[in-house]
Amino acid sequence: MKTRQIITMLIGLTLFFSCEDQLVVTPEDNVETATVFATKGSINGAVVGIYSKNQSGDLNGNPQLMSDFMSDNVNFVGSFPSLQEIDQFETLATNATIDNIWFDAYELIGAANNIIVNLPNVDLLDLSETEKAQFIGEAKFLRAFTYFQLVNLFAQPFQFNGGTNFGVPLSTQVFTPESELSDFQLERSTVNEVHAFIEQDLLDAIATLPDSNGERAESGAARALLARLYLYREQWAEAADLANQVIASGEYSLAPDYDFYDDNPTSSEHIFVVINTPNDGPQDESVPGSDEVYVNFYNPAPGGRGDAPFSQDLIDTFAAESGDRRFDELSQAASDAAGNATFFTTKYPDIVNNASDGMALRITEMYLIRAEANLQNASTVGDTPLNDINLLRNRAGLDDLDAVDLDAVALERRKELCFEGHRRMDLLRNNLNLRPSGGPESAPGANKVIFPIVDDEITNNPNITQNPGNF
Repeated sequence: MKTRQIITMLIGLTLFFSCEDQLVVTPEDNVETATVFATKGSINGAVVGIYSKNQSGDLNGNPQLMSDFMSDNVNFVGSFPSLQEIDQFETLATNATIDNIWFDAYELIGAANNIIVNLPNVDLLDLSETEKAQFIGEAKFLRAFTYFQLVNLFAQPFQFNGGTNFGVPLSTQVFTPESELSDFQLERSTVNEVHAFIEQDLLDAIATLPDSNGERAESGAARALLARLYLYREQWAEAADLANQVIASGEYSLAPDYDFYDDNPTSSEHIFVVINTPNDGPQDESVPGSDEVYVNFYNPAPGGRGDAPFSQDLIDTFAAESGDRRFDELSQAASDAAGNATFFTTKYPDIVNNASDGMALRITEMYLIRAEANLQNASTVGDTPLNDINLLRNRAGLDDLDAVDLDAVALERRKELCFEGHRRMDLLRNNLNLRPSGGPESAPGANKVIFPIVDDEITNNPNITQNPGNF
């Protein structure tokens, strides 16, 4: 790993000390491990700090944007060179956007490792073992969430070679003054190894997180993310079972309409949300927060950049069946940044406060996972695929289907989850080209459908292996 990454593991914990519901930020350079674990309040603050890192636009914002414009959902017309490279499947290892994703991710992982490694040895009179386990569970969930993001972006999916291909480095250590640089110059683990690591983190989180945890991660969030992992790995029985557990828990339910996109993190629809508020400006003003990414790119001027409108292919997909509320109520006609008349999503509407929330996990996805997994496994865990799909179609104002197949489920996934960052992986894991008639550069397994390992990591880590087609 790059020296910068090791430094962030040492000083990357932004402390938040609770005091009558107020959070006071302590400068990172002043934070030491002894201070982090001195009180229950400071430990809680360090865990809150991991959530804060998860708000980075490089972890939740840009990845979702790129996943949709690399696929057939978005016609990207922006002028940022780093994003244009990605859109045109010409991403270089020196690309600044993917560099930020890589190092922001490992900074969060380092902060999570600090809690996971050190907290078990802390003994405080007012800190119970249950509370310690919950804090560790939250850190493990956020670490798993971040590793899943990384392996999806920087490695070919499980279907490429049964998961035996290179994934990403698995860092579990905490940097201390006694650490050697070589301890953090890690080789890339395989996709299977990374997935197994994520699975264990999520199983641990399921066992220790409460069923309800306010705006923080809870056991349902860990189950939901694990259901998504099993779906991506084609473990159909496990995917259906985990998705059904989330649905049957009673903690979440389909919202009656689509108002949950209107900056409403308390909706029963949400399992885990990247919450953004007007006071959340990025600590580094050169790096946008997730709210700024969502608002700027997905909204036309005035207020946004107008860089990420609907693709014509997605417009045509909705037009094939009129009356779909997911288009009629969640789109607006406007001109894009290039002056073309088109449509934009309204899933991130809070332009005034610059505080639209990121959709990370919601109950609708669990119905889609259960339907797909049941179809693939010829089973009816929880309910039939037909009933699950018709339930979502009814909310969208569409007539019931008489029968459902995998293509019908994929279509509903696309229309339901567009602009939320799912489309790229849905296409790749189903061996489909990212773009209609997109050519070999956007085909499954092509070199540039995944990102190169960033140049700084290649330069500073002699044990890292670059992805094919990148020099």
